[in-house]
Amino acid sequence: MFSNYETAREWIRKHDVRMVDLKFTDLPGRLHHVTVPAAAFDERLLEEGVGFDGSALGLRSVKSGDLVLRPELTTGFRDPFCQAETLSFLCSVHEADTRESSPADPRTVALRAEAFMRAEGIAEASVWGPEYEFYVFDRVSWENEVNAAGYRLQSREADWHSAEGGHGHLIPLHGGYHAIPPKDQLHDLRSEMCLVLEEMGIPVKYHHHEVGGPGQCEIEIPMLGLREAADATQLVKYATRMTARRHDQTVTYMPKPLFGEAGNGMHFHQMLKGAGGNLFYDPAGYAKLSRTALAYVAGLLLHGPAVLAFTNPSTNSYRRLVPGYEAPVNAFFSLGNRSAAIRVPKYADKPDTTRIEFRPPDATGNVYLAMAAQLMAGLDGIRRNLDPTALGFGPIDRDVFAMSDAERREIRPLPRSLAEALDAVESDHDFLLAGEVFHRPLLERWIAAKRAEDRGVATRPHPYEVALYFDL
Repeated sequence: MFSNYETAREWIRKHDVRMVDLKFTDLPGRLHHVTVPAAAFDERLLEEGVGFDGSALGLRSVKSGDLVLRPELTTGFRDPFCQAETLSFLCSVHEADTRESSPADPRTVALRAEAFMRAEGIAEASVWGPEYEFYVFDRVSWENEVNAAGYRLQSREADWHSAEGGHGHLIPLHGGYHAIPPKDQLHDLRSEMCLVLEEMGIPVKYHHHEVGGPGQCEIEIPMLGLREAADATQLVKYATRMTARRHDQTVTYMPKPLFGEAGNGMHFHQMLKGAGGNLFYDPAGYAKLSRTALAYVAGLLLHGPAVLAFTNPSTNSYRRLVPGYEAPVNAFFSLGNRSAAIRVPKYADKPDTTRIEFRPPDATGNVYLAMAAQLMAGLDGIRRNLDPTALGFGPIDRDVFAMSDAERREIRPLPRSLAEALDAVESDHDFLLAGEVFHRPLLERWIAAKRAEDRGVATRPHPYEVALYFDL
């Protein structure tokens, strides 16, 4: 939004801004913020930053937790959710003593990945198109006590309300794809979300009801540069949640909040660009993919199990990645096949649109680390000139669920649990450390934190276990 301090200061004066909000991302991927009065927003703040304790947010150890935030002027936007007129910025994290970019900053990791790509002479830019799937619920409750565990979600659209009487326009399980009002009772809410996003400077491609009957929605944005797409992802999650809150509703990006219903993914469309345009396009190639694109595909699939430690880093992620749904469970690529880990969209077949779509990810990851991991895996494939077909990754243009067991065994599976994904990244992470994009301490903190989450879930009795085993 702003190119320099003077234009930001003038905007603050012109719009009578009272507060300046500094937003930043912790290790797991959640946004945090600190707010300063508009009068305190000066050139000294831009230079010296605002101090905070990085150890409280997983970014550093307790003994060296001091870090500082420095706002990125280009990310400025009017925050529509604050009562006092507020200008918000996304921030990068810097070392407290040198003011240099911190290797602990997830946002900086993503920027380093793209800088590494340029330094290697592979491409000038990477271009990304995340898809945002989420559920809107009217109420959520849960408990996790020594003697009790459970949760309850409520959606006004769900056909489990049919016996209560009413208008009767409800959506059954798996019946929500592109539903129209009156069944789609969230259209106006999604439109409001999109208008808010546009007001915040985030372009919107479209929105619609997704497959999940009880409140599943999707919003898509156009293809953007890596930093812009990652920053937009954080703000899309912020804006959708806050807009729903205005209407006493709630949004979740959990991969699998409902048993037996469609899960929430966050597919990543991606391509590389050079001086001549789209490096992924070749009119003579399979699905019009270039040799560069195929090598990228090979790297992403070869390192796919390790990448999932960042793109699918929750125990709930693997409730979604199960056979029988559109969520992919096998490492192969294909043209238009939504059960493939990498789909090449059939409708994106022009020189400026040809791309790949990595379908396993969900939104429980830190988007900056998730995108950096995908990019580094693909770049490793290009640097090593890998061939996806020679590695056994396809293309496979068949319904894998219609194959025989013997045929399916020939396809390499993706991790079936968070523990498997963490095992994979522990044994396969050199591609992440190339060019010092990921620093080993950050990688170790990430694995340790996710191991702790996995243990926390594994050691708790499940409510369904009580039904299965109480009387044995």
